[in-house]
Amino acid sequence: MNNLHSNQTTNMANSESRTTRVFLNNIDSYSSKNLAQFLSSCVVGASLSEGEEEDKHEASSDEPCFEIVGTVANKDAKQESFALEQYWSLSRDELLQCLMRCDVIVYNITEHTNLIDEATWAISALHSEIGHFESPKIFILLSPIMTWAMTKPPDPDDPDIPLTEDDYKKRRPHPNYKEHTSTEKLVLKLGKTKKSILGTYIITSGLQYGMGENMFHFFFKTAWLGKLSSIPIFGPGTNNIPAIHVYDLARVVQKIIDHKPKTHYFIAVDESKNTFEDIVKAIASAVGSGQTENVLKEDASGNITETELLYLSVNLRIESVFVKERLNINLDFESGIVDNIVRVVEEFKQTRQLLPIKICLLGPPAVGKSTVAAELCRYYKLHHVAVDEAVSEKVRQLEELLERNEKTAENEEMLSTAEEQFEAIKNSMLQNDGQLDNQQVMHIIMEKLNSMPCRNQGFVLDGYPKTYSQANELFQDESMEVEDIRSTEPKYNKVMIPEFVFSLDATDEFLKARVRSLPQNVAEIKHYTQVEFTDSLAKFRQTLAEDESVLDYFDELEIHPEHIDCEDMAVVEKIIKTVGRPMNYGLSPEEMEEEKKRKEHERHQQLKQEEAENKLREMMENEKFTTLLDEWNRNTAEVERQEHELLEARSVPMRHYLMKYVMPTVVQGLVDCCKVKPDDPVDFLAEHLFRSNPDD
Repeated sequence: MNNLHSNQTTNMANSESRTTRVFLNNIDSYSSKNLAQFLSSCVVGASLSEGEEEDKHEASSDEPCFEIVGTVANKDAKQESFALEQYWSLSRDELLQCLMRCDVIVYNITEHTNLIDEATWAISALHSEIGHFESPKIFILLSPIMTWAMTKPPDPDDPDIPLTEDDYKKRRPHPNYKEHTSTEKLVLKLGKTKKSILGTYIITSGLQYGMGENMFHFFFKTAWLGKLSSIPIFGPGTNNIPAIHVYDLARVVQKIIDHKPKTHYFIAVDESKNTFEDIVKAIASAVGSGQTENVLKEDASGNITETELLYLSVNLRIESVFVKERLNINLDFESGIVDNIVRVVEEFKQTRQLLPIKICLLGPPAVGKSTVAAELCRYYKLHHVAVDEAVSEKVRQLEELLERNEKTAENEEMLSTAEEQFEAIKNSMLQNDGQLDNQQVMHIIMEKLNSMPCRNQGFVLDGYPKTYSQANELFQDESMEVEDIRSTEPKYNKVMIPEFVFSLDATDEFLKARVRSLPQNVAEIKHYTQVEFTDSLAKFRQTLAEDESVLDYFDELEIHPEHIDCEDMAVVEKIIKTVGRPMNYGLSPEEMEEEKKRKEHERHQQLKQEEAENKLREMMENEKFTTLLDEWNRNTAEVERQEHELLEARSVPMRHYLMKYVMPTVVQGLVDCCKVKPDDPVDFLAEHLFRSNPDD
């Protein structure tokens, strides 16, 4: 048996006191995973308690919870902490053994149509083994709302009258979901044989939402990324979409397991009557710019799958009468996704870990804040908030708004406000030599930090605020002003306040050297001419030395600034190490391709640089060898010359001696030899020298 993982050892205590074991298929998919996770924390029988308005699903350590056993579709799926046993690729015999050991079998066919055959086999196989059950079992089939997609309203003259479970025999499925309906019928039929031993139930689920999203994920993701000016609504969007929060669906499953009701067919939808357009607009407003656009359904290709488009095109008015009346459930998201959009958005962000990263960079002029900010924004996909850019962007937005729109009754107030803002900015810049006053800057930065992109992804606040008072005014939480004034807790806006504050430090000499290396035109644009920079640097040092500096403000909030020496080149790496990994969707396919090309280009550049360095090294080594050889030859010649001179100097006394005492005798001997002409000249000369020896 392909038992990928098992928590049986760690759960031995639970296994000894037999509890209710629940099987779910594909617990690595969105729907089944959330159902299993919910049930694993439910106390067995908790929903039987009368008078409770909310179902318990957080148990204490001594209360038995449902034990979860499940299959996974992906071989590499990680072991889920909520699963006692987790299997992959079981044979039918192995799967049947697994089902026989369980008290409740939940087959979820709301997500994947390829599971219909397995679900049909499972209920048939269990029914054939009914005589071998050690204890009664419950089989629950979770079926999609598409099995009702073509059902006509109960009253053709009044289409607003909703369908209910009483109409289930009249239901008409979408042509693609006829097999689902056949499976439902088989499950109900086999459950009628021996109800006390094998009870079967059908739960027809509306479109599931919440806990990170599935069917509506495209719209949440598109709004969160903010790359499109408006979120598309495929088609007119006037269709009513029956929906339910995935945890509310789990509550229905829990109730059926605990209560074992006599009714065997349930519809699980919330009480909302939201249209497709209502849902998309709510998502756009809560996560994005709030702008939506109706587009043709054909344009959905490439954005969502055909199956998803079918679900999103369903148009049904349907109610869960039996869930309310016979199970007595109060759904947590009863009023629907639109009314609960704030909670759903928070779940979406928390589940997918799409949490904003908020960074503030402070430091003296020319320390490199903007360069570091740009690199951090690229790495973390954050928004760069600098005073000059924010002001320019605001002016441009106001100009475009006033130029593009004519005043009407609907937009008169908006345009009047924009006109007032534009005039105030212009007047302020005229009065301050092209610079905005502090209040105007504060308002623009505050508006930027509160914008949806900054709230979603986060930001890098570049060089602002500069003083304690600016920080206090920028980050104060106006909603807390009415609270008890005796409260000693710091009051600040949690949405806007940075999580990380970095003070980039450098010596005056280092900064001045960096400024001197700038081209003249760049220095003038940045106001880094010698006089301007000196004044700016002195002002920064003075402000930082005050009794209450901007760094003190963050210290008081226990957001302790981290000081980084910018004379060290690894500034960005140090910040990344402190902040941690990115909290976003990662790179898009286009960005991945671009990043691949960039890395390839960097690799080629690095290889070229290494090749050039090697050639230079070889050249330098060759030149060095030639230089050394020349020096060796020069040294050798000099040594030879010195040796020759030394030998010459040492030979002078000997030469003088020979010339004075030896050579005259030898010469006289040679002369006498020539005169006598002896038979043996050598012997004659030797005899002559012997006779002439003065020591003889």
